[in-house]
Parts: sequence; C-alpha cells; structure tokens
Amino acid sequence: MNRINLITLGVKDIGESLKFYRDIGFEASVTGDEEKPVIVFFKNEGSKLELFPIEELAKDINENHPPELSKGGFSGITLAYNAKSEIEVNHIFQLVKKVGAQVVKEPQNLSWGGYGGYFIDPDGYYWEVAYGSVWEFDDSNMLIIKN
Repeated sequence: MNRINLITLGVKDIGESLKFYRDIGFEASVTGDEEKPVIVFFKNEGSKLELFPIEELAKDINENHPPELSKGGFSGITLAYNAKSEIEVNHIFQLVKKVGAQVVKEPQNLSWGGYGGYFIDPDGYYWEVAYGSVWEFDDSNMLIIKN
C-alpha cells in the first residue's frame, strides 16, 4: 500500500471552495449543479483532489456514528487507496488490523455500488480503501476520473 489515489477535502461551502480552487488554477469536473455541486473532482496530475461537503463526508465514514466535526475530532480530510478488487480491499484491511490500525468501517458493499471501508492511522487520519468494478487505472496505478 504505497500510493495515495484520492485526497478528499471536507468543505463547509462546496460552491465557495470550488470557486477558490478554480481561481488558483485548478480545472474541475463537477457532479451536480455548477452553483451547488454534489462532488468536485480536480483534474490534477498524480493523486486526485476532491471536494465533498464535510457533514456528508462524516456520514460516509460511518452513517450511524459519524465522527465529530469539532477540534480534535474529524478534521474533514480523508485519504483514499483505490484497490483493483474486493480481495485487495480485504487484504489491506487484514494488513492494517495486523499493524494496529483502528477499523471504523469494515469492508462492505457501499451505496454507490462499490466495496470498501475506513480505518484510522496512528495519528488519527482517516483512510478509505475502496474498489469500484467500473474503475480504470492509468500506467501509474492512478484512478482515471472521467466526466
């Protein structure tokens, strides 16, 4: 597990954040209405950057017990590893459990059709490990984000 595919920033106002990142040169692929997008993916090279409403992101980690959005709780940032199979997702969760990571969402079928879960590293950073059957990867094993 030696790569980061997607960096998700939980934001309070996705429209305002989209404007900011566009203003500093990022090209975006918007899901939903341009004025109030549901998700924003940036077309950056290497690891991809995404904007997602912070409260919805907390619910994605654990719908029944979302992490707190207060100081010392959930910071609004998750890191993602995009696997190439459900078997790989399960293997990574076995590995992170073995080294003592706290699993906060066991691998499972997800609402968007994929498979995955979340764990926390020793410093409290949330990692999503997920697989999508329709995902494609480039030669550097980076997820290809399509419009």
